Amino acid sequence: MSKKGIIVVSGGVDSITLLYDKREEIGLALTFRYGSNHESREVPCADYHCKRLGIEHRVVDLDFVKMMHSSLLEGAEQIPTGEYEEENMRSTVVPFRNGVMLSIACAFAEDQGMDKVFIANHFGDHDIYPDCTAAFIKGMNEAMVQGTYHHVRVEAPYTGLTKKEIVAIGTKLGVDYSHTWSCYKGGEKACGACGTCRERQEAFRDNGLVDPIPYL
Repeated sequence: MSKKGIIVVSGGVDSITLLYDKREEIGLALTFRYGSNHESREVPCADYHCKRLGIEHRVVDLDFVKMMHSSLLEGAEQIPTGEYEEENMRSTVVPFRNGVMLSIACAFAEDQGMDKVFIANHFGDHDIYPDCTAAFIKGMNEAMVQGTYHHVRVEAPYTGLTKKEIVAIGTKLGVDYSHTWSCYKGGEKACGACGTCRERQEAFRDNGLVDPIPYL
């Protein structure tokens, strides 16, 4: 059995930081393309960092997700602006997204003889996305361990961390955040007004840093 694992990597701040943080333990990175407004900006970022670290990167298509309802799938004009909080961001939920992605990553891990899957959910997501909570990770881990010969487990080391703390980790690791994407609108430049943009800008500012990506 390989001592390395698989990471679910989007191209955003959190998963790219985790990619660098756990690079010695990662044998394969999976990015999921499911029709989000911003996937054309995220996927190249994930590929950039995987190539930089010499980690194999595969993109998995999840076309069926487009049949579901979420402002994340329905065009930039549907994305709410304002703070990163439950009432404002609930429309961006893609039903059981992390559950679907972890299940597929678990299958890849079992097939590759690996025994862990990394995911970069963080504390700021808990009130908005039910499949980012510690309780969800615990339950998903149990299902994966019981459902695989290699007892594949979930490792989610950022579950209790804020995005500010994640940026601090990545900065120490030398992550080039100019090649990351967070904006849910997915334009040529980040909008600076949606909840994900605001949370990201605040995380850099609270670390005394300037966010290196361009904004409208």
